[in-house]
Amino acid sequence: MGLFKNIFKASKSKEEKQLPWIALHSIEQLQSIEQQSKNKAQVVFKYSTRCGISRMVMNQFISAYDIDTDIDLYYLDLLSYRNVSNEVSYKFQVIHESPQILVIKKGVVVAHASHGAVNGLDLSQFV
Repeated sequence: MGLFKNIFKASKSKEEKQLPWIALHSIEQLQSIEQQSKNKAQVVFKYSTRCGISRMVMNQFISAYDIDTDIDLYYLDLLSYRNVSNEVSYKFQVIHESPQILVIKKGVVVAHASHGAVNGLDLSQFV
C-alpha cells in the first residue's frame, strides 16, 4: 500500500503552477469575450468539478500551459454556472462537452476540443 501512496501522492515541495484564470460566471461576460476577441484570442475552459476526467485534463492543461501565451484564459465551472455554459454553446455554436476548450477570435470559435483532445490543441498558433 505504501508504494501506491508514494506514486500517487503529490509532492508537497513542488510549487503549484498558477494560471492567469478569469472566472466566467455571467452571461454578460460573453459579450466582453466576443469584443476582446477582435484584438486578442480568448480561451474558455469548461470544466466539471465532479468529473475525474475533467480533473485529469485540467491538471495536464495546467502543467503544459505556456505562461507567456498572450491570450485571455477563462475558467467556467459548468456545474455552478450551467446557464452560462448553455449560453456559450448557443452563442458560439459549439455542442456542449466537458471538459472542453474553445478558442475565440474575431467573435467566432476558431478551434475547440474536448476530453483528452484539449491538451492536443496548440494555443500558440492562435496568438
